[in-house]
Amino acid sequence: MNKVATEDKILHELKPNNNRLPDYHMHTPLCRHAEGKVMDYRNTAGALGIPEICFVDHAPNPDGYDPRHRMNLNEFCDYQEMVGALVDHRSPHVLFGIEADYYKGCETFLGKWLGTQDFDLVLGSVHFIEDWGFDNPDVKQVWNSVDVTDTWATYFKLVSKLAETRLFDVVSHLDIPKKFGHRPPEKDLKEMVQPVLDSVAEAGMGMELNTSGLRKPVGEIYPSALIVTLARERDIPICFGSDAHRPEDVGKDFPAALKMARDAGYTHYFRARKREKYVVPLPGTLAYPAQALDGVHG
Repeated sequence: MNKVATEDKILHELKPNNNRLPDYHMHTPLCRHAEGKVMDYRNTAGALGIPEICFVDHAPNPDGYDPRHRMNLNEFCDYQEMVGALVDHRSPHVLFGIEADYYKGCETFLGKWLGTQDFDLVLGSVHFIEDWGFDNPDVKQVWNSVDVTDTWATYFKLVSKLAETRLFDVVSHLDIPKKFGHRPPEKDLKEMVQPVLDSVAEAGMGMELNTSGLRKPVGEIYPSALIVTLARERDIPICFGSDAHRPEDVGKDFPAALKMARDAGYTHYFRARKREKYVVPLPGTLAYPAQALDGVHG
């Protein structure tokens, strides 16, 4: 459900900041491919004046799915404790979230587990087509032996199924198969993605503008300007995420993401609390302290 933020309906800290955006996508070393202490991520956000951050580390899966890139189930309590220690009334405010992968059979665990946790936000993502981690640089050579358009079609079918489960709040890095530069013609992409966006809209999900693509070989935000425009036509609410795996990447390239959102016709984005979305106006521009930018993103 998407709600309009008003002072008498929600907490004071949800009021929009005139020149900052929250960062709703960052990880911890528990995922086995991130670095830095959680306090360092918060301190970076604080130096930039970012009002709110959300940790969304990769969800555990006791069925053995992709153990190299996520915490074990028995480590989840450590994740709760490390993030929970930062949840207070200081700025930047810290939210507790999770990034959960969709794959065949994931509902067996996630269908029960997600509802028993006190998450503020659940990102939904797809990183595998069968047993191929198509965005993993260690196996990127597989792209040279597959039909690119067919692969994207298969990926989008999985994202549609993700939405249909109604288990997730936000679809993350929606066009991540482009990571290494492999993509279908724009006409085919537009045709394939529109039913996916319809499913996302019908599920009441949001969509993330993920700036980490600018730090990958493709050199683009996830998703593309075309997809963001098509999402706007369907009134899919948006949030912003750096997908930071290092403290220095927190909030990185958010001015570019804000411009993309505005160019697509967005005037609002959402803030999250306990898996509810609260819609607030987008800032006109982003203003960061110059000394913070020099020290963090220099």
